[in-house]
Amino acid sequence: MTQQLPQVPSTEPEHEPELAAVRNFRDVGGLPTADGRRVRYGALFRSGHLAHATAADAAFLDSLGLHTIFDFRNEADQKLEGPDVELPGVRNVNLPLTDPADGAVFWKMVRDGNLDELREILSDGKAADRMSATYRMIIKERTAEHSQVLHALAEDSVPALMHCAAGKDRAGLSIAVTLLAVGVEREAIEADYLKSNDPHRRYKVHRSDNSPTGMSSEVMELLSPLFEARAEYLNAAFETIEEVWGTTDRYLAEGLNLAPETRERLRTRLLDGS
Repeated sequence: MTQQLPQVPSTEPEHEPELAAVRNFRDVGGLPTADGRRVRYGALFRSGHLAHATAADAAFLDSLGLHTIFDFRNEADQKLEGPDVELPGVRNVNLPLTDPADGAVFWKMVRDGNLDELREILSDGKAADRMSATYRMIIKERTAEHSQVLHALAEDSVPALMHCAAGKDRAGLSIAVTLLAVGVEREAIEADYLKSNDPHRRYKVHRSDNSPTGMSSEVMELLSPLFEARAEYLNAAFETIEEVWGTTDRYLAEGLNLAPETRERLRTRLLDGS
């Protein structure tokens, strides 16, 4: 039986494709800016990793005319999932936003942690605190990487796809930073970010112990904050920008070295006309 290719995305969000083995894919086009413009459809995409993409998934991704794929996974993620599928003529840029040691510890906890260990590490709000701390760290310590992404987009890297493992946190933050740079309203950034909670987008939790105990509702509840998109996580990033730089404009100018003319080129590439 011939596998039917997903349709190329329409400019209507409800026609968004569901790929067989690439989770959390979407076009961020249509999001409004404070000055009344909108992000252009077909310019900026986000997703989970592409390592398991089927031939049909790859054909669809190839149809998007991508210039660059930004992969924010670290070495531990790539060892676990594998390299991205190769698309002809597409530049692949790997910019790890978390350290390999953190990734290895994280996946070991998810896959191998027993109930007592997970209670100790993740209960009583500790899992959510861990996630907020990661978001804060990325904003403060990965300015060079985010600067590189924005400068690349301003120069020649559109259309672009950004992804990490689940397409939720590292890709979500990088998309958020990009959208801030072109003037998208925070409420719209948050609404797009929270779409990662849709059931068909969620990263599937894999456990080495798939017994009733290892997959119990309590274990899943303890792990849940790690795999949810929560407004509090994104707000931690926004708060960090304000705490460290005072305003978004100073963050972009001083933290990410984004000159006004570069920011305007970015807006020209990613936004519809006035």
